[in-house]
Amino acid sequence: MTDGTQRAAALFEETFGEKPEGVWAAPGRVNLIGEHVDYAGGICLPFALSQRTYAALRLRNDGRVHVASILPEAEDVSLFDIALAEVGPGHPSNWAGYVVGSIWAAMQQGVLPADFPGCDIALVSEVPLGAGLSSSAALECSVALGAYELFVGPADDDVRLRLVAACITAENDVVGASTGGLDQRISLLGTPGNALAIDYSDDSTRHIPCDLDAAGLAILVINTNAPHTLADGQYASRRGIIDAVSAGLGVSLREVPNAEAAAVEWARGAMPGEEDVVRRRVRHVVSEIARTARAIEELEARDFEAFGRSMVESHASLRDDYEVTVIELDSAVDAALKAGALGARMTGGGFGGSAIALVRDSEVEATKQAVLQAAADAGIATPSFLVAVPSAGALRTF
Repeated sequence: MTDGTQRAAALFEETFGEKPEGVWAAPGRVNLIGEHVDYAGGICLPFALSQRTYAALRLRNDGRVHVASILPEAEDVSLFDIALAEVGPGHPSNWAGYVVGSIWAAMQQGVLPADFPGCDIALVSEVPLGAGLSSSAALECSVALGAYELFVGPADDDVRLRLVAACITAENDVVGASTGGLDQRISLLGTPGNALAIDYSDDSTRHIPCDLDAAGLAILVINTNAPHTLADGQYASRRGIIDAVSAGLGVSLREVPNAEAAAVEWARGAMPGEEDVVRRRVRHVVSEIARTARAIEELEARDFEAFGRSMVESHASLRDDYEVTVIELDSAVDAALKAGALGARMTGGGFGGSAIALVRDSEVEATKQAVLQAAADAGIATPSFLVAVPSAGALRTF
């Protein structure tokens, strides 16, 4: 058993007094490019991390879910107990909503049978919280897959897609944190050595080889340690504009010729005085979709220098047009580029969280030092680091 599997099983036995029936693990993710376009019919390119959340499970017979967890950097075990009949939109709205919400949503959508008897769960996570690496989807997907496979049997590709939808519902409706579904897809569908191109216009996915190691390159994840949350209204406000424009125009922005001009014309009537904001928000979405399509071709051609330039353009658009970066993210990106990175950009929802840099293997440590020095000079939080390796999606580990 892996260390995470052993820790989850041990926590389960310590808490519930018996061994779990199985342990499931789901990864966090980094998004290489394609940010804030999943809810706009766009294209994203994430890959699954080797860092995972482990869920040890055992079935109950009373329709309740008991949860024990040790989350990153926490010393105490958190406990939660709820009847599945009490779960619903807005309840529970704390971290446990990600856990029990995924089971509730899977039952509501007919993925899990209505007679699912409840379960005990022990959670141990390696995915940093608040780092923009989708610790929430790792929670949801480890539990959803575990509950399904424990009660029903092995999940095929169709079931995994249905579990993706359930986990999206858990985050959007139970917890109330708006998400377009990128995180849940990669957490359940990722494969080793590949990124996953997700096209939301037709809901298709395609594995893209991402063997950076063979090219002497690495993705350095820079956790800025600036607070990051998607439930504080900032993410929802950006998405709200894009949703409103799309609804006003009657089609996805991807289908509108000269979408920027069309959006401004719509805003004159629907959002007077906000035309410039609408213009910039739409300009990011349209340019990011085109940029991501190009970047996928660059990655497939192993043109890593061009891919790096696309990363830099993405960050500039997120900073200037979508306005979702903060000083910690900009500092990390600028320092990495000055240290010689081929490309760098924020990843995730923004407003804190993490940046990523495409660097040569031989320059990983020098890049770390440059980023640390820049943070110290700016008087901001000290970043932490990990090297990201494209890894498998959710799976049973015991």
